[in-house]
Amino acid sequence: MTGGNGVLVVDDDVSIRLLCRINLELDGHRVREAATLGQAREALADELPAVVLLDLHIGADSGWDLLTEIRQEYPDVRIVLLSGTAQLGPEERDLADGVLPKPFPIDLLASTVRRLAAV
Repeated sequence: MTGGNGVLVVDDDVSIRLLCRINLELDGHRVREAATLGQAREALADELPAVVLLDLHIGADSGWDLLTEIRQEYPDVRIVLLSGTAQLGPEERDLADGVLPKPFPIDLLASTVRRLAAV
């Protein structure tokens, strides 16, 4: 997965990863999944996706750490934050290319990824 329509879903919730994978594959995207930050780092080192869907709370880890790393190491990768908690401030929103508050409608997931993958 090198750019194009590749998507990496980083979330410790298997149901969220499954929901994203099935629906994005139906929309024509190639999808990889990561349940931990370590798995996400391995996936990014292996093949760069066009878009990363990144949960902000991955077990005891913070998605902010990975967000910062992606911005520094892979500036062309688009990042959509997945968050089921408090609203994000302007600074946090500026670091991401999009935000999907959990729970999110499938059509919003698909349109967001489609828009960012086409950039």
